[in-house]
Amino acid sequence: MTAVRAEPATTGAVAMQRPGLKVPIALGVFALLAVLLLALLAPAGTSTFSLSASGSGAVQLPQIPLHARTTGIVVSLLAVLMAIGSGLLVRAGRRVPLWYTVVFAVILVVGFLAWATAGHTLPVTGLLESALALSAPLIFGALGGVVSERVGVVNIAIEGQLLAGACVSAVVASITQNLVVGLIGALVAGVLVSFVLAAFSIKYVVNQVIVGVVLNVLVLGLTTFFYETVLVNASDTLNSPPRFANLPIPGLSLIPVVGPVLFDQSVITYLMYVAVVAVFVGLYRTRWGLRVRAVGEHPQAADTVGIDVGRTRFWNVALAGAIVGIGGAYFTLGSVGAFSQNMTSGAGYIALAAVIFGGWDPLRASLAGLLFGFASSLQNTLGILGSPVPSDVLLTLPYVVTIFAVAGLVGRVRGPAAAGRPYLKG
Repeated sequence: MTAVRAEPATTGAVAMQRPGLKVPIALGVFALLAVLLLALLAPAGTSTFSLSASGSGAVQLPQIPLHARTTGIVVSLLAVLMAIGSGLLVRAGRRVPLWYTVVFAVILVVGFLAWATAGHTLPVTGLLESALALSAPLIFGALGGVVSERVGVVNIAIEGQLLAGACVSAVVASITQNLVVGLIGALVAGVLVSFVLAAFSIKYVVNQVIVGVVLNVLVLGLTTFFYETVLVNASDTLNSPPRFANLPIPGLSLIPVVGPVLFDQSVITYLMYVAVVAVFVGLYRTRWGLRVRAVGEHPQAADTVGIDVGRTRFWNVALAGAIVGIGGAYFTLGSVGAFSQNMTSGAGYIALAAVIFGGWDPLRASLAGLLFGFASSLQNTLGILGSPVPSDVLLTLPYVVTIFAVAGLVGRVRGPAAAGRPYLKG
């Protein structure tokens, strides 16, 4: 009788562990779209992929011509085969690995680029450089979101922290004409916004989502008012900050394609590399990371072993705000060069989506930020080249990619168990 009773439980456990059909269905939908768009509706022109940046690089790579229709047929066939393969993997009880989905996405992107740029030359290196630049604030925002949510506080206020960092860094750098001081100002601005989030959500136990939304609206209102009443009339003295120049790394910056993209960047981008590694190592390889994850998963257990839950949450939310604030400085000190109202344009919400898409892991969240940055860069590049894709559709491309990524490809993910839940001792 004991064996008979145990069998259903075992069967149920196996059934619960079977991978779902979400990924195969998503890949199948994209494969069908590829067949319709890239194969059946492909133009007859040829797209030329230019891999070398003009005037840079020790080695100039040859251009790669791709016939749009032929490329579309090949890509569609590969997409259909990979979609079927993912279904077979799930049927065999195996999960679709991450690299499989990445390869599928890269193949579709190549086919789409050949279709959308038929008759034009696509500067691949420039496209990737722009993607990394647009990804920088998203990655800083995603890292701040990961740290905050890992410690148990949902950080909806990423948008407000980015906007505050952008505004303060522009003003401080304009007054002092010092980029380092401006960067510190952005860091402080992000921390101040996070202090309000931490105080209301941790000390006064206010709903974290509501506090985050209110902070976003508050920062948007304050920066807009300050811009219209002060910065517009004193732009020469208060809104003309210097910008970080690119610092090529000797040797590495000369590598074709990879060199100009990764190793010929500004200080803020290099800080982004350091931040990604530091957050990853800190979360998974240090005592600090163990405490953070313990408080975010089971605050009661952390409290019983002597960890001050409230203090740990408060200061790590502040740390998250500092990281996001540096990302805000990228808008003014690393990219545009001056502050304008609502210049973040919802980047904080996309960064929050990157946190979810990345499964609250700093490396995966950073890769998700790169994906969304690439979508924005692609929209800009196709608009310049005169792609047949309507301009209104191109403007929505980054947000459409965000929705599909989170809803269609993320699968089942579980955030920190105590995220969003206030902890009351005793």
